[in-house]
Order: sequence, then structure tokens, then C-alpha cells
Amino acid sequence: MATDATILEQFVLSREISPWGRFRRSLWSFIRHKPLGSICALIVIALIAMALFPGAFSRGVNPDVGVLSDRLHGPSTSHWMGTDQNGRDMWARIMYGARTSIIIGFGVVAVATILATILGILSGYFSGWIDTVVQRIVDIGIALPGLVFVILFVVSLQQLDVRLRIILSVGLLIAVGSSRIIRGAAIAAKENQYVEAARVLGASDMRIVFRHVLPNVVAIIIVSASIQIGAAILIESALAFLGYGVQPPVASWGRMLNDAQLQIQNHFYLAVFPGLAIFLTVYSFNMLGDALRDVLDPRLRGSR
Repeated sequence: MATDATILEQFVLSREISPWGRFRRSLWSFIRHKPLGSICALIVIALIAMALFPGAFSRGVNPDVGVLSDRLHGPSTSHWMGTDQNGRDMWARIMYGARTSIIIGFGVVAVATILATILGILSGYFSGWIDTVVQRIVDIGIALPGLVFVILFVVSLQQLDVRLRIILSVGLLIAVGSSRIIRGAAIAAKENQYVEAARVLGASDMRIVFRHVLPNVVAIIIVSASIQIGAAILIESALAFLGYGVQPPVASWGRMLNDAQLQIQNHFYLAVFPGLAIFLTVYSFNMLGDALRDVLDPRLRGSR
């Protein structure tokens, strides 16, 4: 009885805690159990702040305007990361390059998440001929050579802004693979007894999907999205490096690597700093997604 009383007391106390109190407890638990994920979360927050307010971090320096007399100067107190071949401040360009990467990264994930969720739940819940048709479309998408598809898409639709072209093409590419994961979760969710009970009671398919199936796959969607942002930023950087991304003078980390090729032997910092920015961004999103996976999926808690 004492044990039952203790459990009841803890339940009552947990109900009395305000939403802000529960958030603080959850946040502290995440920091305590996932220190690397917490550090990466801070980096991600800093990157988002840079994307929203690049001017506040660039010390007011215009990233697109350079002084030829200052070209190819190494890191110094006046130019923390040196200057490029056009005399532009590398620190300012890194800050403004974060905006390009974050906008495209989040845009890609938004498109991919919406499409993958629709395809995955349609295929997993309804099965039958719907599942067959959707999976054949997914098979075709997975079989496509990814980078070639994205380049062809970007080159073909010249009337659209290049960032929108990248978001749509990479979003489609990522969505087909992610839909398979969501499909598996949807199949498992629809086999639960409460779903069968809801169906027997006369609940419509749409009600079951939104009230019972979708909430069971939300955790997988969140984790998948957090990891996909890093992949999307990496693809955007690769496209910019190849010359198919945003065009000059817009700052882009991949474009900065492309511009550094001719000067890299004598001025290695031109490639080091944008390369570190790409690495740190992709690593932070991946580690944050890994930590969220462990927290949101009960089967993985305590496995690390």
C-alpha cells in the first residue's frame, strides 16, 4: 500500500506542476542525460540566430563589398577570418552564408516532411492498391541518381528562384526515402487494439489517422526532420560548390569553397573556414537528431 500511495502522490504532484515547470524539468533532464546533444542544440540555436540577424554578427560589414587593397589578407584583429580574393571579409560572408544554408535546409525539410508524411501514412494505413502504387513511385524515386536529378531540376526551371528550385528538388529526393520509415510506423500504429476499437465504434478513416496513427509517428517525423536538415545543407553546399547553387554575390559556404580552389595552396584559410562551418552545422544537426531519437523513442532510452 505504501508503494501505491507513493505512486499516487507523485502523480498528484506531477499534475500540480505548471507547463513551464514541466518544460524546465524536461529541459534539465535532456541537458543532464544528453550533454553532447545539448551543446549541439546551442550551436543550432546560434546558427538560426545568425540566419535571422546576420548583420548583428557580422559587425556591420557588408559581405558583398570588398576593398581590393585588402584582398587575400590572413586572419587578423580587423578581419577575424581574413579576406578573399575580392577583399571581402570572410567572417561576414560566413555569417551571411548561414542564412542561405538555414533557409534552404529548413525549406527542404518542410517539403520533405509534408510529402513523406502524406505518402507514408497513405501507404501504411490504407495498404492494398494504394500501397502498391505509392511504393512503386517511391521505388522510382529511390532509384534515381540523386545529385543528377537535383542538378537537372535546378537547371530546367530557370523561371523560379534558385533557392526555391533547390528546396523543391532536394525535398522531393529526401521525401521518397523518409516515406518508407513513416510507412513502417503507420503499419505498426494501425495494428494497435485501440485503433481496432475506434474502427468498430464507427470512427472514420480520417479521424483514426489524425487521432491515433499520426500522433504515433510524430516522434519519428521530428527525429527524421532534425537529421535531414544536416543532409539538406550538405547537398546545398555541394550544389553551390559545383556552380548550381545560389549565384554571386550572394554568400554561400559551398560557393566560398568553389572560389577558394585557385588560392588554396597559398591561402588555405579560404577553404578551412567555410569547410568548418559546413562540418559544424551538419554535425550539430545530426547529433541533435540522434539525442532527440533517444529521448523520444522509449525503446532506445538508456541504450547509450
